Amino acid sequence: MNYFLAKTEPTTYSLDDLERDRRTSWDGVTNPQAVRAIREMRPGDIVFIYHSGGVSSVVGIAIVKSQPRDDPKNPKSAVVDLEFAGRLGSPVSLAEIKQSGKFDDLALVRQGRLSTMAVPEKFVAWIRARNPKATI
Repeated sequence: MNYFLAKTEPTTYSLDDLERDRRTSWDGVTNPQAVRAIREMRPGDIVFIYHSGGVSSVVGIAIVKSQPRDDPKNPKSAVVDLEFAGRLGSPVSLAEIKQSGKFDDLALVRQGRLSTMAVPEKFVAWIRARNPKATI
């Protein structure tokens, strides 16, 4: 199993929307590095949902439910289906992530505008420690 993080502007599509819809196609990603991350996703992988736009926090979890495929609206992009898996009991802010000093090499910290990225096991363990009731 692999782990990823996907950013979304909560006014565009929030964790509340994903919870209501239960499942969505994650699309609209155009940065080549972020598209590459989507193309690496496989069914069963875990995706941390991150609210940008002033919230700047990891807020929930989704599960990849499909193989990645070309985006029919943009041949240079890719989409994948995600299913709501839960909320973090305590959202984890970007400030907390940075203050930990453990993730200076994480794309979330280094490349603030990158919308989708792989995250390492040490990040997953750190999030779990802050949210022991979350199903990660």
